[in-house]
Amino acid sequence: MAIKSFTTKLINNLGVKTLPMTNNNTKVDDVSFSYATNVNGLEEENRFLRESVDGLEKELEKFRKVPLIACEIRDILDGKALIRLPNGNEFLVEMAANCEGFLPGDSVLAEQKNLTVVRKVTSSKKFDVEKFVILEKPDMKWGEVGGLAEQVQEIKEVIELPLKKPELFKQIGITPPKGILLFGPPGTGKTLLAKAVAASTNSTFIQVVGSELVQKFIGEGAKLVKEIFQLAREKAPSIIFIDELDAIAATRIDIGTSGEREVQRTFMQLLAEIDGFKPLDNVKIIGCTNRRDILDTAIIRPGRLDRRIYVPIPDSEARREIFKIHIKGVNTAKINTPDIVGSMEGFSGAEIKAVVTEAGYFAIRDNRTKVEEADFLQAIEKIRSGSPADDTDYVQMFG
Repeated sequence: MAIKSFTTKLINNLGVKTLPMTNNNTKVDDVSFSYATNVNGLEEENRFLRESVDGLEKELEKFRKVPLIACEIRDILDGKALIRLPNGNEFLVEMAANCEGFLPGDSVLAEQKNLTVVRKVTSSKKFDVEKFVILEKPDMKWGEVGGLAEQVQEIKEVIELPLKKPELFKQIGITPPKGILLFGPPGTGKTLLAKAVAASTNSTFIQVVGSELVQKFIGEGAKLVKEIFQLAREKAPSIIFIDELDAIAATRIDIGTSGEREVQRTFMQLLAEIDGFKPLDNVKIIGCTNRRDILDTAIIRPGRLDRRIYVPIPDSEARREIFKIHIKGVNTAKINTPDIVGSMEGFSGAEIKAVVTEAGYFAIRDNRTKVEEADFLQAIEKIRSGSPADDTDYVQMFG
């Protein structure tokens, strides 16, 4: 009876429900099985809780660690490192035992308390210039650029031909130009030309907007320009496309703010990279701007952006080609193309594309699946009402 009483108390404490007992003890095996199952469940839960506690302790240990400071090695002196902090201060500090093979210029991590060098950082570049590289080149084809046959020919001669057939220039005995400048009114297709030449050449295409080269602190913009050209040389043949070039290449003035002087420093670094001691090899430069009249003469002199290509407002024949390109995939009814093209006198390529888009919207508003001639004429009037005055002398403005 004592053993039976002890077993009953133990089962009650563990929360195991007992089964009714019979005189011949036929349910003892079932009770033992339930007891073993409950014990195994408790052990599994205990293991899970231990793992959770261990994980939380590791996370808490990360929060307790002191952060490391990034710095640059200036020189190695008798087993010690002369480092430079981001604020410009320099210190002679010790190096950890595993720090071997470090060279001046390497980026390293150091402890904040005594600045002991702990380990090396893989990248020594302050700027992530890889973001300027377009690995997937634009799919723009030369056939999708209408009304610019002369400009396309000049770009092929300066950019595409030297990259594809450099031996031809060696046989002739001339050095191809380093780059070109595309200038003209807005919406005439300058960026389309750059995309087309990037798609037609098997080269790395690096796209930069001029305003991206303007940095906050002194020297950062110049360093960014240097690293972009270094990246272009490493991945040659390559094309550097600088859009809105006038953001950094405007005419330099003697009097200005500190910000303007920093822009001038960046511009001077750009000039040094284009026409410096290091050869550009198979690196070509395409500059693009709407304001050639404010560009500094240093950037457009021979030896830098040698060939200057003016992209004008399309004439009648060019407008017809551009219009056909944009309506190629549009479901149109029977239209009189010459009348529509004639009504778009003075329109740029971008405005012609906008006419096609607006005409499609007019058809959608009327629940029609085809765009009619009246839609195009109505779209032309809408685009023209928002255009600048027709008496603007673009030739005088852009040189």
